[in-house]
Amino acid sequence: MITLRQIQFALAVARHKHFKRAAEECNISQSALSLGIAEMEKNLGVIVFERNNKQVVITPIGEELLRRAQQIYLDAQQLVEHAHAGQETLHFPMAVGFIPTIAPYLLPQALPVIRHEYPDFELNIREDVSERLVSAVHNGMLDAAVIALPYDTPGLNAFEFGQERFYVVAHENNPLSKQDKITAKQLRQGTLLLLSEGHCLKDHIMEVCKFRDDISPDSFREASLNTLVQMAVNDMGVTLVPEMALPSLQNQPHIRTVALDVAAPHRRLAVITRPNYPRTAELETLMALFKTALEKTRAAA
Repeated sequence: MITLRQIQFALAVARHKHFKRAAEECNISQSALSLGIAEMEKNLGVIVFERNNKQVVITPIGEELLRRAQQIYLDAQQLVEHAHAGQETLHFPMAVGFIPTIAPYLLPQALPVIRHEYPDFELNIREDVSERLVSAVHNGMLDAAVIALPYDTPGLNAFEFGQERFYVVAHENNPLSKQDKITAKQLRQGTLLLLSEGHCLKDHIMEVCKFRDDISPDSFREASLNTLVQMAVNDMGVTLVPEMALPSLQNQPHIRTVALDVAAPHRRLAVITRPNYPRTAELETLMALFKTALEKTRAAA
């Protein structure tokens, strides 16, 4: 008899087409994951994955079985969620994703409040880009995710809990740092440091500033927002950060943060989840705590 854990392994391998990355997602060793897949295939009597040193290929019968397995996994998840929904608020664990331009700024303020109000609640956190978080919510690997809008989330519900504007980070020697506000046109004229494709912060900045292909910003494939800030600290250009990041910059030497002179809000913060997720009332409680944390970051800025 195959198990839900084996189904989880198989779905992870199908998503990543890679055993090592699937094992990392499932928080087990690669050998344990491979053993679980082998046992599942033995019980099914078919090969689901063909693998060699270079790639993992899903067999035709495997494609059909994995489609069915996905629904079985979601149904099992929903059964547990319905059981938890009828119990005490924020008593059972919840897996929530956060994008990298929210997690390091919101969570340090939110987690102490959550732990104080709900000491028995276990919040399992995953940090990733919006695209992968949306997929993880769809397939049941996450209960919900905190992302920035606008972002396309077909088939999911989005509940907004806050709004933000963007601020330009510039070295004190940069002429822009002397201004009260900085226009999008002025950003065009200097070295603009942006995150790479796949980070919604870059997309939001490009949209808010009405940038198209007429600028050539320096972008970095695997760099974090903190890396871009450090480059601005060293007078290598300017970057933009969301409002919630301002408190983390207060002790940075020789930099100024200046409001972007474009009508706000520049991005909207939201929790996304599946339409049939039965613990929506608990998510609303969590959102209220996030909103309180957001207000604290504003007060500290």
